Amino acid sequence: MIKKIIIKNYKQFENFSLELNPDINIIVGNNEAGKTTLFEAINLGLTQKLNGRMIAQELTPYLFNLNARDLYLKDLQENAKTAKLPEILIEIYFTDNISGDFKGSINSLKEDCAGVSLRICFDSDFQKEYEKYIIEPEKVKEIPIEYYKVEWYSFASNTFRFLELPVKSHLIGNVEHRYIQGPDKYIAELVGDYLDDTQKSLLALKYRQLKEEFTSDEKIKNINDEFKSTGTPISDKNVQISIDISAKNSWDSILSLYFDNIPFKFIGKGEQNSVKIKLALKEKLEQSDIIMIEEPETSLSFSNLNKLVSVISKTCAGKQLLISTHSSFVANKTGIDKLILLNKNESFKIGDLSTDTYKYFKKLSGYDTLRMILATKSILVEGPSDELIVQKAYYDTYDKLPIEEGTDVIAVSSLAFKRFLEIAKVLKLNTVVVTDNDGDIETLKEKYCDYLNEENIKICFSTDTSLNTLEPNMYAANGYNKLKSLFTRPTNDTEEQFKKFFISKNNKTEVALTIFDAEKGAVDFPQYIKDAIKK
Repeated sequence: MIKKIIIKNYKQFENFSLELNPDINIIVGNNEAGKTTLFEAINLGLTQKLNGRMIAQELTPYLFNLNARDLYLKDLQENAKTAKLPEILIEIYFTDNISGDFKGSINSLKEDCAGVSLRICFDSDFQKEYEKYIIEPEKVKEIPIEYYKVEWYSFASNTFRFLELPVKSHLIGNVEHRYIQGPDKYIAELVGDYLDDTQKSLLALKYRQLKEEFTSDEKIKNINDEFKSTGTPISDKNVQISIDISAKNSWDSILSLYFDNIPFKFIGKGEQNSVKIKLALKEKLEQSDIIMIEEPETSLSFSNLNKLVSVISKTCAGKQLLISTHSSFVANKTGIDKLILLNKNESFKIGDLSTDTYKYFKKLSGYDTLRMILATKSILVEGPSDELIVQKAYYDTYDKLPIEEGTDVIAVSSLAFKRFLEIAKVLKLNTVVVTDNDGDIETLKEKYCDYLNEENIKICFSTDTSLNTLEPNMYAANGYNKLKSLFTRPTNDTEEQFKKFFISKNNKTEVALTIFDAEKGAVDFPQYIKDAIKK
């Protein structure tokens, strides 16, 4: 199995490393976080293949990390002779039970262990050609991959054949299950497993008779006779319509699966996805040690996803399993301790959190756990009422709810803010905390001292200690006359009575809902709320 992977300069991974669990790994991250790239890199390091073809045939400048590419082009302009061409490196570190020709210390960590390295690097055989290529460096706009080669070595610096590799992987991609005729393949496998020679011969006979009956059918004969009499412009020979009886179209290639009397290609996309994953598992399971599955939840209902995850877990028992997902259900079903959070060059295991924080997230629902990770930006607030106020401020400012632009407003207890911020700091997630000052700003700053200087984290609060919660701040920002008109209150309410009603904890929900439903521009918002929603 794989113990660790190191990726350098491959797509969005500039300098990335990840230690894997020996059994199940649930890879979670937003779009473009690198989930697909991670699976690609593992498969590439273990097969030399990308998109089903040898990597040497798939080389393109777009495989290189953009920062590495830009640095090379910059150095080239400054001093072409010393500019170093970037390399792609993928190292797969195996578990300690593998030795022999794959064990050595020829790796970037200088560890004495088993593993393989795949390197895409400059081929010195093209030195003269390259020197001519950079004579006018200002004209060089891209990495010259034509002068690159692919090296595949063990950590003992040995070359090897694919069949000699002690660890085999199988990638089941979300986009390309290569089973356009998956049901036909499955039928053929069923036949091979369960029918004896007599039964196979009978099916072949019936198929041949079926073709003969088609050709001899009176109506088909009439069509062919008319075809013959009118002639065709494509050939002088006798052209007729019939059924292909060549070997490539044997009886087992035209059979199809039916699901409750509906052909496979007409059933729901979710069921098709589920069947294709099961087919892909069946095809390579026995000879694979590592199984990687991209987003198995695609198009599946909750109940069918439950069935599929159970099948995957049972089928892949004893294998090292990697699943990428956006589904909180998949994360919960397989165990939050198996969760690996991914954000481009950063990765983090839930199990690596501090003990108290890990226990907190283990008790929390998977949905709440994943919301911050999958959002472009998160705004953490102290409760549902605060959430409504922040949502309203955002909508009035940008004419959109925050979630429409990838910003998730999440209501959590203020005691849990630091739990979420621990993850945000490691993964460099854009996160804002909207919190009450509780009348003591110094204590508040001390509480969040570990996060105040983080570029991706912002702590927003009122600097007026007399306005210790959100409601007094909202009252101060608007005043009695503006707010009173929004509420159905007794006409003889005094200003003091209305203010008492507005800032009372017992009325938080009513106040928040009324403000949320108010017309655009009907209320103003405190400066710290404006700071929180600022893009």
